[in-house]
Amino acid sequence: MAYIILGIVGIAIIVLVVLLFRKPAGQDLLEERLGDESPKPEEEKRTEQTSVVGAAIDRAVADKGFAQNLATQLARADLKVTVGEFLALSFILAVGLSLIFYVLNRYILILAAIALGFVGPRLYLNIRKGGRLKKFNDQLSDALNLIVNSLRAGYSTMQAMEVIAHEMPAPISEEFRRVTLELQLGVPFDTAMANLLRRMPSADMDLVVTAMSVQREVGGNLAEVLDSISFTIRERIRIKGEVRTMTSQGRISGYIVTGIPFALGAFIYTVNPNYVMPLVSEPCGWMMLGVSGLLIIIGYAVISKITNIEV
Repeated sequence: MAYIILGIVGIAIIVLVVLLFRKPAGQDLLEERLGDESPKPEEEKRTEQTSVVGAAIDRAVADKGFAQNLATQLARADLKVTVGEFLALSFILAVGLSLIFYVLNRYILILAAIALGFVGPRLYLNIRKGGRLKKFNDQLSDALNLIVNSLRAGYSTMQAMEVIAHEMPAPISEEFRRVTLELQLGVPFDTAMANLLRRMPSADMDLVVTAMSVQREVGGNLAEVLDSISFTIRERIRIKGEVRTMTSQGRISGYIVTGIPFALGAFIYTVNPNYVMPLVSEPCGWMMLGVSGLLIIIGYAVISKITNIEV
């Protein structure tokens, strides 16, 4: 019986996912008849490809502040989903895992499944966003050198950015491709660069944008300014690498010390569930779990503060 319920849950989740990513009825036929193959901005494509379920959720949360913030986070992580689709996937994951643990009689893990369903996608979003931003910052120095060489060869600023869009790897090529596309569509230069900073909140890129804006207002040798900024960025990256190497032992210790209680608790519950049940069936057990969790969070925050050295 349990396997039948698991099968039904699995089929329901698959159906929900298919409905989530299905385009509105008639959209494919309309696109085929129009035959529109002209290039369109990424945000416009993402809006056109929104599913029925995702579009309904997008309309429901359109005027909410958290939806706008989540849309910004999705743009920074370059995830090709809308806010509605992301929220729906989180809900499906939480409900699906909860039902699976309910059928398997692992009731203590239902709360963990709900937390994982809602926290897991956000954690993946933050990891992807942070990794993409780190790659962007690592590539920025080489991109500035390419701009400097292009400017000295007689190219304009927009032509130099087009060289980055075609010659550099992702993600910096993708971001500058969006900038050049916006400029070609008539978006003002300052607005296009502000959009770039919104997607990539990099302090180094902010310095570059400021230098470009000042040069457009008062003039000057932009190549020399960007060359100096590139040297500063390279030195900062080198120092950050040295600091990260020296603090690696402390960071790994923080991860291990934080993860051991959860791993040990999951192992004991798997081997002998009755040994752990008093922690969730008695008021004193809930109090112990709360205090322990608070102390673990405080310890991890202290270790992170010690090992996080600003350069």
